[in-house]
Amino acid sequence: MVAGKRPAAVLDAGHVTHQEPEATFCKRRRVRIGTTTAFEFQDTPCLGEGSFGAVLKARHRVTGKTVAIKVLRSTDDPAVANREIEEEAGFLEACAPNPYVVGTRGLFRDPITRNLCLAMDYVGPNLRAFLSERPPLPEAIVKGFMWQLLTGTSKMHMHHIIHRDIKPHNILVGEGGKILKICDLGLAMSLETAKLPYKFAGTMPYMAPEILLGKPDYAERVDTWSLGCVMAEMLTGEMLFKADKKDDRIAQLSAIFRVLGLPWPEFVAAKAQQEQHNTLGNLFPRETLSQDGFQVLKGLLECNPAKRLTAAAALQLPWFAPKLHTDDDVPELPSRRNVLRIKIVQTGTLKKKTVLRIKFAPATPKKNVGQIKVTPPAMPGTKKNLQRIKVIPPATPTP
Repeated sequence: MVAGKRPAAVLDAGHVTHQEPEATFCKRRRVRIGTTTAFEFQDTPCLGEGSFGAVLKARHRVTGKTVAIKVLRSTDDPAVANREIEEEAGFLEACAPNPYVVGTRGLFRDPITRNLCLAMDYVGPNLRAFLSERPPLPEAIVKGFMWQLLTGTSKMHMHHIIHRDIKPHNILVGEGGKILKICDLGLAMSLETAKLPYKFAGTMPYMAPEILLGKPDYAERVDTWSLGCVMAEMLTGEMLFKADKKDDRIAQLSAIFRVLGLPWPEFVAAKAQQEQHNTLGNLFPRETLSQDGFQVLKGLLECNPAKRLTAAAALQLPWFAPKLHTDDDVPELPSRRNVLRIKIVQTGTLKKKTVLRIKFAPATPKKNVGQIKVTPPAMPGTKKNLQRIKVIPPATPTP
């Protein structure tokens, strides 16, 4: 289900087309290429595997740093394979520094095959494996993850780089589930160097409609569509647009239209009347996703790329705004200024200062809430010049 210049999907099998690599790599500074003998490959299952080769876990013999090394399978033309991995290394360098895109440790040559290998920071399992081991994620966690992914994608787009294959398999989860990093830029392209028409590339269930329809000049928003698919999968644990047939563009478009409705209702045939209405809201009720969160999801999954959210615009929506302490869940604070400030000072520094005495009074039968009573401060220089707090249990609520 991966299409493009070469299959780049970790842990995915199958692809749509094979095409010649396009000249989309970024300019790279000339660097010294070491050899893989500098690493000790660990005797563990590979981190990722596909038609391109494998990603292996290794440890640098000198620094002890754990890394992930992408090793390409031998091909009939090693020069093409080496050029492709050089391109990917160039894209990673161009994205740096980016805390939400995997970092590169440079290129290394296998002394036996003479093929180039790409060393990257070791992060952790991919998001697909992470989701498979737990129930669907709550909205609060998804919001934090999406902020990271949108921030990383926005920074990548600032360098005019399009990933074109964002999906759970190409997102790594690190620090015990606290950070996400986008990886595998094997299908990435640069808008500064790519030539029209752009290639058909990506993984179909996460592929934007304009790519499926053969639009020759798609742009960065194909990535935000993919992020919308990832967001939906984090909330439900299931792929949102699962086609009836694999590797079939028409079937994939039908899967999209079943959920989002047909974008051109004036051309709807009588047989397809049931598919013209958007049912996305039915899949994500308020119990699963708030109105602000749904605004983000709906904006990312807009069929018309001109109306679809960019990564930068999505980050400006209310869902990502910091929560203020004056929300409805704090009705006793009518304004932010109506707040009692208490300063804790060390013992022995209150000789010439008055002290506010606070008494917690019992709750009344009608309001089972503890009350705070403020009394005038004691005169300075007296024995009462100390902070007194008396805690009285709240009253038992009336039946």
